[in-house]
Amino acid sequence: MVVLNKIYTRTGDDGKTAMGNGERVAKYAGRVAAYGTVDELNAFVGVARTEADGDVDAALARIQNDLFDLGADFCRPDMEKDAEADYPPLRVVPAQIERLEAEIDVMNETLEPLRSFILPGGSRLAAQLHVCRTVSRRAERLAVELTNMEPVNETAVKYLNRLSDWFFVAARCANNEGRDDVLWIPGANR
Repeated sequence: MVVLNKIYTRTGDDGKTAMGNGERVAKYAGRVAAYGTVDELNAFVGVARTEADGDVDAALARIQNDLFDLGADFCRPDMEKDAEADYPPLRVVPAQIERLEAEIDVMNETLEPLRSFILPGGSRLAAQLHVCRTVSRRAERLAVELTNMEPVNETAVKYLNRLSDWFFVAARCANNEGRDDVLWIPGANR
């Protein structure tokens, strides 16, 4: 487990940060940008939880924990050296994606099919979940970009893709099972 006795260490004052394997990299490195955006997403999920309750709040709590797993995955390069590590590095696994898919399927059963694109909004919770969706998409774009530079756990990238779908469907559910979705009207203000 992590032990944080002192919050400031001054080790990042030179513009570098430590990866999970101890390597120091620039704070703007692609891997740092990816897990930093995952951290940002986790904060937005925390905001959404202030409006959620019951099963939705429980699901968001699971997602927050998964996002810490994802950040740990992204901060540990050298996947090919996982077997040599002093302790097994934490990696996102397919079961986490399967859980999201199962939850999406259950939520989707209550929704009518969409006949238009929807605008982010409606209820406060739906609007916050749409913010989570867009930040999740940005994290996914950064992760995909990272795959072109160095090895990345492909399950972690897939998790982000499925997670944005989860947020979309959950936002529709938060809008009175989609009945209060704000529909896009193409060219409405011409």
